[in-house]
Amino acid sequence: MSKKHAQLSWQNDTVPISDKFEDSYYSLENGLHEANYVFIDGNSLQNRLSHGFQIAELGFGTGLNFLATCAAWNKTSKTGKFNFVSFEGYPISNSDLRKAHLLFPELSEYAEILQTRWDEIIEGNLVDFGFANLKVFIGDVSKTLKVFNSKVDCWYLDGFAPSKNPEMWADNILQMVALKTKPGGSFSTYTAAGHVRRTLEKVGFEVTRKKGFSKKRHMIHGTKICHD
Repeated sequence: MSKKHAQLSWQNDTVPISDKFEDSYYSLENGLHEANYVFIDGNSLQNRLSHGFQIAELGFGTGLNFLATCAAWNKTSKTGKFNFVSFEGYPISNSDLRKAHLLFPELSEYAEILQTRWDEIIEGNLVDFGFANLKVFIGDVSKTLKVFNSKVDCWYLDGFAPSKNPEMWADNILQMVALKTKPGGSFSTYTAAGHVRRTLEKVGFEVTRKKGFSKKRHMIHGTKICHD
């Protein structure tokens, strides 16, 4: 199956920018620090990661959040593996993937596996990293989310900015996110856009706003409300 790759430009020849959405894939300041702050810390994963833990993500991009999660897992003494599922509309090419990863040599142990298996991954195959299972659904998220039948422990909501890619933050998408979250499960995202926060509250999350990464004023995270 042939996939059409995303077209990129590069800021300072290091940070990828989507030509379609005119938005960067991660912080121009430090993408790894942002991933750790927004998604690892935002979901309190240091205290929650365990064998069988299920993470889902909107927007795989360069795989940076997955790689950061691999590093977080391996800082613990956990045994077993976690499961990571992501939904990506426009996968980048293997050459762009490799270029993006050059900025994060501390992740090279995991990045090299991702690069080697990338063609399999974007064909929709489940890839075993030893300590993690990774599956990326490629295509229109409104369709791929419907065929995903599991409920997860946490979500990384990391699509391009709502102003640039509103379809990724539409009410029907966030409704499906809620339906596919375990009671007590969590989400985090770098955006604090009002309509995103209100929709997440409407579909069943208790939402908290906190200081955003670096110069960003706010971000939000939250927990799915448990009903007796």
